Amino acid sequence: MRPGRIAALDVGRARVGVAICDPDRILATPVGAVARSESVDDTIAAIEHLLDEFSVTEFVVGLPVNLTGDDTASTQDARMFAESLQNKVTVPVHLIDERLTTRIAQNKLYAAGRNSRNSKSIVDAAAAVEILNSFLDQWRLGQA
Repeated sequence: MRPGRIAALDVGRARVGVAICDPDRILATPVGAVARSESVDDTIAAIEHLLDEFSVTEFVVGLPVNLTGDDTASTQDARMFAESLQNKVTVPVHLIDERLTTRIAQNKLYAAGRNSRNSKSIVDAAAAVEILNSFLDQWRLGQA
């Protein structure tokens, strides 16, 4: 894995949450959420536009498997999205298990006094932060 910023994506049916880390890979920060369009290419273009200023060296896409680790319809959507992204960008795209990241993000926002019902794009970006933190933890342990 080469040094530099990693962008994490929480791919959902309505939005894609985006987070990024600093070049030293210490701190994950939410960037925002991009609305999913009918065209995956249009959604990817919007993500690329959002991240143009950050010089991303890798992407991590959350893989939403169920609690037993089995694929779901959302898992297949995330795999397809990651494959389309890999075909568009020149940097590596990784998939990582994202079980419960949205729930963790919602709980943290709730603890901070945010109502997740009125903050769906914030929840998506916060879930992307959880995905990125999980990947960074694995990277630090030499497992990613």
